Amino acid sequence: MVRRDRLRRMREWWVQVGLLAVPLLAAYLHIPPPQLSPALHSWKSSGKFFTYKGLRIFYQDSVGVVGSPEIVVLLHGFPTSSYDWYKIWEGLTLRFHRVIALDFLGFGFSDKPASIVEALLRHLGLQNRRINLLSHDYGDIVAQELLYRFKQNRSGRLTIKSLCLSNGGIFPETHRPLLLQKLLKDGGVLSPILTRLMNFFVFSRGLTPVFGPYTRPSESELWDMWAGIRNNDGNLVIDSLLQYINQRKKFRRRWVGALASVTIPIHFIYGPLDPVNPYPEFLELYRKTLPRSTVSILDDHISHYPQLEDPMGFLNAYMGFINSF
Repeated sequence: MVRRDRLRRMREWWVQVGLLAVPLLAAYLHIPPPQLSPALHSWKSSGKFFTYKGLRIFYQDSVGVVGSPEIVVLLHGFPTSSYDWYKIWEGLTLRFHRVIALDFLGFGFSDKPASIVEALLRHLGLQNRRINLLSHDYGDIVAQELLYRFKQNRSGRLTIKSLCLSNGGIFPETHRPLLLQKLLKDGGVLSPILTRLMNFFVFSRGLTPVFGPYTRPSESELWDMWAGIRNNDGNLVIDSLLQYINQRKKFRRRWVGALASVTIPIHFIYGPLDPVNPYPEFLELYRKTLPRSTVSILDDHISHYPQLEDPMGFLNAYMGFINSF
């Protein structure tokens, strides 16, 4: 009898918790996205959208050096957006005639979800131009797929002049996803719940450890990143976007093979304190697999976001590479 009463009280307690949690969750889901900071609003206002199969794609396209034929396309990482490149944007316009970046579908100001670079360059009339690719993290995978298509000489694909990768898990065997990434990508029925419960506190505590101890983003910079994710309810598709980690294993031969077999100049800019692509395991495998590629290793305290943590060092490393051929 005592046990039955205890079970009844526990059931009543859980019902009360549920009745309280439901309206709180409902209220949270209707909290409007964070207001854009002046800097992020300016980034959005200076960019454009184009429509591809009913999907809105946000992009930036700046004209830099007049008379130069050089074009660079920037491919951002997970879970942020094209805004990742803002600290080196002006420096790139001093070297290239066109500097182009986009928000992959599911990220930033673009609709959700897939990534399409070829469509943007067709839209801009650049499909027959030789393109320099500069990528980071998730963008490295996009670059690898573009490289594979270029290698296959598929009609309508990009003609790639050079490729520079940075701090991306191009090898599944040396990639160390964060705990939150593991929970979201493999959480099954829990994943949609976790994405809906995610807030700025969870996001900032999850992202900060991938920065170096002396180069962590300020509260306002973290808010800009979070605002980009919350735009168009991007936080609700993070679990599906994270399936790229599993795809990396499935398509390893295709994507790593593309890097290993092309003859275009390839470079890697590496923040060695990266917990996601740890030193020295990652670098040893990279040099063994891609002996023809050159590598720039930044200062010991630079981690997973080198273009934000050390923009001048990153830019100098890239310019050293791009001016070497």
